[in-house]
Amino acid sequence: MQVELETWPSVRRCAVTGVLGLTLLGLGLPGTGPPRASARDTGPGLARFYDQRIAWSACEGLEMPKDLQCGKVTVPLDYAHPGGRTLDVALARYRATGDPQGSVLLNFGGPGGSGVNELAAGGKEFMHLTNGYDVVTFDPRGVGRSSPVTCGPASLKIMEATGSDEAAAEPAGVLNRLRDAADECAKYSGPVLPHIGTVDAARDMEVMRRALGDDRLNYLGFSYGTRLGAVYAAQFPDRVGRMVLDGVDTLTEPLAEQGLAGARGQQTALDNFLDWCVRDVACPLGRDARNARDEVERLVASLDSEPVPTGFGEPFTGQDLVGAVGQALYSQELWPSLERALAQLVENGDPSGLQGFSSGGVTFPVREPVRTADRGDGGAGLTDEQDVPMDNLPAALMAINCADDPDRPTAKEITGSLDRLRARYEEASPVFGRYRLTQVLMCYGRPRGTDYVRDDVKDLDTAKMLLVGTRGDPATPYRWTTQTAERLGSPAVVLDNHGEGHTGYASSLCVHRKVDDFLLYGTLPPDGSSCGPEDPANSEGGSG
Repeated sequence: MQVELETWPSVRRCAVTGVLGLTLLGLGLPGTGPPRASARDTGPGLARFYDQRIAWSACEGLEMPKDLQCGKVTVPLDYAHPGGRTLDVALARYRATGDPQGSVLLNFGGPGGSGVNELAAGGKEFMHLTNGYDVVTFDPRGVGRSSPVTCGPASLKIMEATGSDEAAAEPAGVLNRLRDAADECAKYSGPVLPHIGTVDAARDMEVMRRALGDDRLNYLGFSYGTRLGAVYAAQFPDRVGRMVLDGVDTLTEPLAEQGLAGARGQQTALDNFLDWCVRDVACPLGRDARNARDEVERLVASLDSEPVPTGFGEPFTGQDLVGAVGQALYSQELWPSLERALAQLVENGDPSGLQGFSSGGVTFPVREPVRTADRGDGGAGLTDEQDVPMDNLPAALMAINCADDPDRPTAKEITGSLDRLRARYEEASPVFGRYRLTQVLMCYGRPRGTDYVRDDVKDLDTAKMLLVGTRGDPATPYRWTTQTAERLGSPAVVLDNHGEGHTGYASSLCVHRKVDDFLLYGTLPPDGSSCGPEDPANSEGGSG
């Protein structure tokens, strides 16, 4: 449940070909008979949502691939009152080219990332799956074209409150500002905000499954998408088909502990990058790994004291550097590009290369939102692409994570523990600790989230599912994979990826093959089997 941005890496590998011989685990694989009804999908008033069918058409937009189709499903705003207001959820798909066996639904992570835009930009990664499936994705409720949430001008206030030393020096003042910002987020986001969490999004996926005409849900989820998949499996255990969770999220740790795990993971990823970098004569940080680590810390401190100007006139600070490096470490394929960007900064004082890595954050102006149009029947239709608020990604990320988290420490509890937490964070990472400490503040002033994820997503009775954990993952540490597998119980099969970067499907040919083989043919690797590391020097990175 990371508050740090966790979207699918934009670096793509070419689709792999060939089939790796794997062990078929027949027990627990989806059968051919009709699934048993689940208690959650038989409530009164839901039939009109489950009986709909999707009208597919060409996606509108200049950058949309011509063979990508778009559609929508209508879902209840509040599942407790299905006769009330509704909203539309945006979908996109690539049609199956081989013998069709249904659909596979993708979620790229975040939370807050637009699945439609991600599939449009990186669909080639999944073309092998079209040998058997329609490859489908969606903008979850509150995201993209699906009734997008926004904080309006409060987005910049949140950045200012948490991006400076004020959080440490004057925590009470920062908390007051965050509480006021939370009120603004509620005002600008409208009625979808109280119903934006993963529990409702998972129920939307059941509506999608039925509208797609599939007996069971075949699913590939990355990072936050693993939380979404696990929640769906807990709600609809008899509807689970072939499910893959890559970059496995925690289901139990509070936000403060997640922040510590993120700081440790990013520090480990940075250390691994520096070990690689110093072996290259072009490394701008020297030839000794220990000295390179010290140099990064000095560089951060120096830029915090004396930022350098950017092409847009804004200062580039040490914390900007930390955020950019953290994003670049999400993919091992970006290591060569990160090395060059650091050289630009160290040798020429030019931060432009590093700014490219952080372009997915909230470093843009926030405009007044355009409210989602009311259809006139008590429901919200899809939002036009040009009207999606510019802060939708970070606004949805905060809203969904907070909706899934039941902990709401008081201002007194937060201020009383901040010094102790700061020491733990700085010990976890001298580079990323301060940057991640603000994670514990982000839900202050928002309503308490659900207990469901923490208390009820466990001991599943479903078909077998494949969990992929990457040893060098800076965002979702490998131990979360094994802990979540133990929590989910006998259905969980773990694939151990001895690689770097966030998630394995885009960075490891071995992982890619094993995931595709399971989704297409039902063949699972043995529990605890592994994939070896791959060399980042074999590929060129881009901005992510």
